Amino acid sequence: MRRTPIWNTVHAVSRITAAIMWDLKVWYPEHVPKTGGALLVSNHQSFLDPVVIALRLYRPVSYFARADLFDNPYFGWFIRNLNAFPVRRGEGDIGAVREAVRRLGEGNLLCFYPEGTRTRTGELGPIQKGIALIIRKARVPVIPVVIDGAHLALPRKQWVQSKPIRVIFGPPLEITGRSADQIVQDIDSKFHSMLQRLRDWESAHRKGLHPGPP
Repeated sequence: MRRTPIWNTVHAVSRITAAIMWDLKVWYPEHVPKTGGALLVSNHQSFLDPVVIALRLYRPVSYFARADLFDNPYFGWFIRNLNAFPVRRGEGDIGAVREAVRRLGEGNLLCFYPEGTRTRTGELGPIQKGIALIIRKARVPVIPVVIDGAHLALPRKQWVQSKPIRVIFGPPLEITGRSADQIVQDIDSKFHSMLQRLRDWESAHRKGLHPGPP
């Protein structure tokens, strides 16, 4: 997957914005393989999530995006140039699953939000079982990613706010031989533990304790 001129421009502008407005801190992006297909599974807090996940990665990332976001031809063109592709949410979109598996098989990075929708509170939602289908078909490393603070930095139906955002990448999940239900449970458990690590770090940071990495 290539870094388009639009990708490079958005990446450069977003790095400046992230430093000024969001005090963005990202831990352990080195868990993402430097080459080959890999699936990033992330919680979903806001429309900023694709941006803050990609900022510390130098490989371009593909994303699912709601099919109706492509209805506007200008915006659709824009997000396609950011390597997004459409999915019909809630309809069991087999075509989108096949496209995801194809991109992973070609050695690309793909990010998927297994909660299926953005949180309203910052808390984690239930993991949808569709993620297990992609994981078992693609057979690539699965990297958990957890974001906290993005729901405050860009609340629903509001403008961008100056709020801190934290991102943590985990090591690849051990999924060999796991059933679909076990994969879902593993992701849910990992998300909760990683989110707690971020919040413990943030709490210590606000108390002026200068904590080490979460």
